[in-house]
Amino acid sequence: MRSLSHRRVTAPIAIAAALGLTLVGCSGNAGGGSGSSDTVGEADGVVTVYGTIADTEAELLEQSWADWEKENNIDIQYESSKEFESQIGIRAQGGNPPDLAIFPQPGLLADLASRGFIQPAPEGVEKNVDDNWSADWKAYGTVDDTFYGAPLMASVKGFVWYSPKQFADNGWAVPKTYQEMLDLTAKMQSTTGKAPWCAGFGSGDATGWPGTDWVEDLVLRQAGPDVYDQWVKNEVKFTDPQISDAFTSVGDILLNPSYVNAGFGDVTSINATAFGDVANAMADGTCSLTHQASFFDGFLTDAGATVGPDADIWAFVTPAVTEGETAVTGGGEIVGAFSNDADTQKVQEYLSSSDWANSRVALGGVISANKGLDPANAKSPILQEAIKILQDPDTTFRFDASDLMPGAVGAGTFWKGMVDWINGTPQADVLTSIEGGWPTN
Repeated sequence: MRSLSHRRVTAPIAIAAALGLTLVGCSGNAGGGSGSSDTVGEADGVVTVYGTIADTEAELLEQSWADWEKENNIDIQYESSKEFESQIGIRAQGGNPPDLAIFPQPGLLADLASRGFIQPAPEGVEKNVDDNWSADWKAYGTVDDTFYGAPLMASVKGFVWYSPKQFADNGWAVPKTYQEMLDLTAKMQSTTGKAPWCAGFGSGDATGWPGTDWVEDLVLRQAGPDVYDQWVKNEVKFTDPQISDAFTSVGDILLNPSYVNAGFGDVTSINATAFGDVANAMADGTCSLTHQASFFDGFLTDAGATVGPDADIWAFVTPAVTEGETAVTGGGEIVGAFSNDADTQKVQEYLSSSDWANSRVALGGVISANKGLDPANAKSPILQEAIKILQDPDTTFRFDASDLMPGAVGAGTFWKGMVDWINGTPQADVLTSIEGGWPTN
């Protein structure tokens, strides 16, 4: 949960990081330039790892490889930073990068790889990924047909959380298509006389991001993965009818005052409601439905609810347009190497293995899309369900679009556009405004 929120808040810093690399790369300072990645250090039994994972999650990360460290006589030294997105570029340019970095944004890895700072992944790493990860996941660590980094952890977005007891008491069935979900929403409102849905877009400087997740879900489900990929690259514009249709479908729920915002106010209260506060409304029954990622499990537990198929709260994935299809969006990290000595390669290979995935997931709180992961190692039912979804060969997975777009859009005009849209700005104007954030060169 913390890593997701932190990534959202710090995303704009990545823009500065990229700009900084461009400026410094052209400055001619000693120690810079793409040739810096050619320097190979001697294996010394120490491998440094740098990332955004902090606090308890960092402790669990270090615990996940503790036994392996001893068995292999390698000291893995992890360093966490809230300024990772800006500092990783500065350190690479200055000749002081870590051996390995855990990138929460594939775009930042790609930027550094395109400048020659990241080492191509060793054979063992690529074999692990080919054996245990989907082609979609491998693509996020690939730049210009060269494979640089293996996935680490993952998250599944687009869950719709609900009360199994309320559904059973009223004879409501989990919808199998998006239209069925709209029909169910109308039925719930008619039966209870209350707004079924609650939503919170509030997240400090990152307010609006939960809305981008909604839209991304609908673009993937309605327009399909090819259009989704083109949209991320701006080959399909925000002003394209296919993207507008996705907004309209989300608006069928979020802009309908009869359907939102249960327990908080009218439609515009969505922007003022912190995304985490929705858990309390779900736990006390004020709200019947909400759309949020797998990490929401922790918020619900903190609010006093139990999560499971027969518990207080459970979830289903936002249904597809056509029954039987499974398409999900999500997030994760990619591990890239700045060094290629034997110890670094050995650690990099271990982190891409199913052995590491099982070790970390068994400690709780996270999942992985590694096909060698035993879902039973996950500590909560929803995480077990998320793992099954990711491991299903029929699942179409796409990385969070706003994290793949340039920061000026994904963490800028897209977030702001969602807020404006909820506040009543005409949809066409919102889409034009978001599209205006794309860099012109």
